[in-house]
Amino acid sequence: MRNSLPRRARTPLTLMATATVAAALLATTVAPANAGNATSPQGPKPTVVLVHGAFADSTSWNGVVKKLKRDGYPVVAAANPLRGLSSDAAYLKELLAGIDGPVVLAGHSYGGAVITNAARGADNVKALVYVAAFMPDEGESALDLAQKFPGSSLGEALYSVPVTLPDGSQGQDFYIEHAKFHHQFAHDVEENTAELMAVTQRPVTGAALGEPSSAPAWKTIPSWALVATGDRNIPRKTQNYMAERANARTVEVRASHAVSVSHPDEVSRIIREAARSAR
Repeated sequence: MRNSLPRRARTPLTLMATATVAAALLATTVAPANAGNATSPQGPKPTVVLVHGAFADSTSWNGVVKKLKRDGYPVVAAANPLRGLSSDAAYLKELLAGIDGPVVLAGHSYGGAVITNAARGADNVKALVYVAAFMPDEGESALDLAQKFPGSSLGEALYSVPVTLPDGSQGQDFYIEHAKFHHQFAHDVEENTAELMAVTQRPVTGAALGEPSSAPAWKTIPSWALVATGDRNIPRKTQNYMAERANARTVEVRASHAVSVSHPDEVSRIIREAARSAR
């Protein structure tokens, strides 16, 4: 839509708006690098970096962010590209490199596979938190783990659309059908909220779900796991299997796959527990 102001009258306003936007962008750009400046009587608190998974976006962490910020933790909610495991991990690793001080890295769902790869060699990552998440070992994919034990009904709720991948090859983007989203992904979330989540869901490529993991960071970095016992995407048995294998400190919560939305208290609690060990 064209601006109704004449060009000559618009110029000063444009200059003022440009300066304001530039300042805001600068503040946003430098925020991650300075995110570790919050202090407590015990010293600076670690920055918590939150990584969403498939069929979600960064707003799925909103309830958790509010609680962590209230407690004085610097927080960054990363925008996971969901294009390919190695490329998603590379993107996250660059974000981590721009953060001063120790980091607690938390991943939900497919985001767990991403943090497993991104944290390897990232010296500032002191703890990993898996929230109803994949914890692959070397050579495993999210798809492999999803099929390891029975109980997931995700495949029946998906539909795909063709997509051109970053390397120019053809692939498939997967979504959860809107009519099935509430039951499948977020059955303990209010219906109106689940409807919004269904509309704003981010698709994941089949290539990302099928790409094998590299050597996992959980073998060298202390890990925590929150198991959502009512999860219809990643069955409880699968989550417990991965957590036990990784020697993760584990808690179980009676929740859907969307546990960060339905139970932000429990999710923020396990992140704070990990953070206390990360200073």
